Order: sequence, then C-alpha cells, then structure tokens
Amino acid sequence: MGPLVAQEIHAVGGSEIAIFLQDYDQVHLQPLEGEGLVGQRVLIDASLAGRAFTTDTPVEEDLPDGSVRMYLPMLDGSDRIGVLSLRLPAVNDADRRLAQRLAGLVADLIVTKSGYTDTFARARTAHPMSVAAHLLRRTLPPLTMTNPDVELAGILEPAYRVGGDSFDYAMNDHVLHFGVFDAMGHGLEAAAVATVVIAAYRHGRLSGSDLPELYAAMDRVVAEAFPGRFATAQIGRLDTKRGELKWINAGHPAPLWVRNGRVIGELAGTVTRPVGFGGAVAHVQSVRLEPGDRVLIFTDGVVEERLDGGEQFGEARLRRILEQTSAERLPAAEAVRRLSHALMAARYGRTSDDASLLLIEYKGSPQDDELATDIPEAGPTGRGNRPRLGS
Repeated sequence: MGPLVAQEIHAVGGSEIAIFLQDYDQVHLQPLEGEGLVGQRVLIDASLAGRAFTTDTPVEEDLPDGSVRMYLPMLDGSDRIGVLSLRLPAVNDADRRLAQRLAGLVADLIVTKSGYTDTFARARTAHPMSVAAHLLRRTLPPLTMTNPDVELAGILEPAYRVGGDSFDYAMNDHVLHFGVFDAMGHGLEAAAVATVVIAAYRHGRLSGSDLPELYAAMDRVVAEAFPGRFATAQIGRLDTKRGELKWINAGHPAPLWVRNGRVIGELAGTVTRPVGFGGAVAHVQSVRLEPGDRVLIFTDGVVEERLDGGEQFGEARLRRILEQTSAERLPAAEAVRRLSHALMAARYGRTSDDASLLLIEYKGSPQDDELATDIPEAGPTGRGNRPRLGS
C-alpha cells in the first residue's frame, strides 16, 4: 500500500513522501518502508511530524529553495494513526484541502488493510513484544473515541510487556459503556484470564445486561474457567443525555474526578469483590457529571510501584501529574499519552506491574435539568486529468 500511495502522490506533484505510524508506547513515529517512501524514526515530542500528530493539525515547513514540506495527521475518525509527510514546490489553500483529504484516505487504507497484513504492525513495533502483550493487543478497541457528547482515550503500559491489564468500551446510542480490567498475576496466564474477562463483558453488554447482571456473569465465567484466579474490574455506563455515570468498582482504586483542570475528588463508594470468587453482590454507584468533567480510571499498577527506599508512587503524585496535564485542556488522547509518559518518568521507568489508564470526558449537556433530582450527587471524595498539488 505504501508504494502505491507514494506513486500516486508523485503523479500529482509531491516528492519526499513519508508515512509515519506511532509505535505502541507512543514515544516515536516509525517510518513505513517501501519503494518511493523515505523517512527516519523521530520522537513524537521533538519533531514537526510529532507536532502534527499531537495536535491533530497540519504543520508546514518552509524549505530554503521555496518549497514546502507538509506534515498531515492521519486520523481514522478520532483515532490517531500517524502522519503523512510530503514535499511540494508551492502550497495554496486548494493544495491544503486536497492534502488533508489524502491523509484521511491513507489512514482509512491503513486501518482497513491492517486486518490482512503484518506490514503496519511491524512498522509500529519499536521493541520486542511479549506473547501476552500480543494477545491483549488483539482484544483492544481503538485507543481513542470522540463524538459531540463524549471523548475517551486509553493506554496500557508497559506497551510491549503488558500481561493482565486491558480495557474495552462501546458507544451505543447515547450511552457509553466501558470497562477496565486487571487479571491476577503476570504474563501469558494473566493475559488469558483478561481475554476471558473481556469476552464475558462483551457478551453481557451485547445481550443488554444491566451492570449487576454483567458483573455476575463475569464473576461466574472466571470462577468456572480459572478456579483460584481472579480479576479486578471497573465497569460502568455514562448516559450522555442525562450526564449520569453509573459504575461498579470490583477491586480497583477509586477513579479521580476532574473539573476545570483540578481533581475535585474520587468516585468512591462501596467496593465489590473482584470477579472470580463467585457469588458476590455488586454495588452500583452513580453521580451526575457536568459538561467538561473528566474521569480517570486506573489500575493499581499506576500507584503501587515502589520507588527508591520502598515508598509507593502513591495517589498524591498521580493527582499532581493529572492536574498538570489537565491544566492545558489537551484532547483526551494527548492528555492520556502525556500522563502515561509523565507517570513513567516519575517512576524512573519502573514497571514491575501492568498499568492501565482510561480517561473519559463528558462533553454533552444534560437534556433535562429536572433529571438531576433522581441522581445522587457524590461528594468530591496514474496522470492525465488528475488534480495537481503545488501547481
């Protein structure tokens, strides 16, 4: 696919074509190789291609000979695929519009063809990946989802060695369904448990089960399939018409509630037993969110890492870093990417346990303010006639 894209861009006046894909830990942009393609691996945080990637905005570089190099974010809907780079002798507004459409088309091609080839996965892989990580990666939905009412982004770390953590979501009509999971242990066995948990979650969700029934089904499946093992989980639903968030916390740290760039509290409440012990009663919690509110769901690997001297990383550090990244009002995808890397740096690169982050932003306005009365309020606990670019 890459050489064909390069051939077509050459035919309409472009040169020096590069297709960059983000690596799995979202640190580098990796060049796709092939005839007619150029490019070298670059840091996302220290390159013009990276700027286009992180801002979802085209970036132009004026070159000494008067030509222009364009860096165009490749987006599949809201999911960030990478960056298309090309050089043009000159650029006008028509060129810009056509180039952006081309970048979107290339993104669509990559997503579509990824199910039939390993080319793109190889390009994205910057380090050796464990079998467990391969298994879990296959279960993940797109890392980012955006619509007018809600925005969501998630990330797993360590990206190439994750073993038991995962997440899932679905937007059905006006309701966002989500789940974050952490299977007991590490490696392939934990990954196997996690995949079964996700399968049970999706099965129940597709069947229309409410949250308690969904929890019970997950609990029963794990107990029967993996006796003696368990998984913590956080499952929930956000009604974007009402602003109502309901969830069951089965053994995770309490999510953090962010408003106007500040952590205003935890989404606390009675914690339900992890899935796999069998027979537990699920406790459903609910709050009403305001437009602009964000909720960060995370697994214990984020805060329980031990630093020098045995001290835990702790939730206070997480809150501080979350507020630092939230103050800039970055899109959820970039906020989660920066938050993950800031946490990794603050833990001095230590990753003795898996860690998952899922950030949800409620953007819609409640349709009926009277609905607030029945929702408990939680305290803040080819050539020819083709168009030509650059002409």
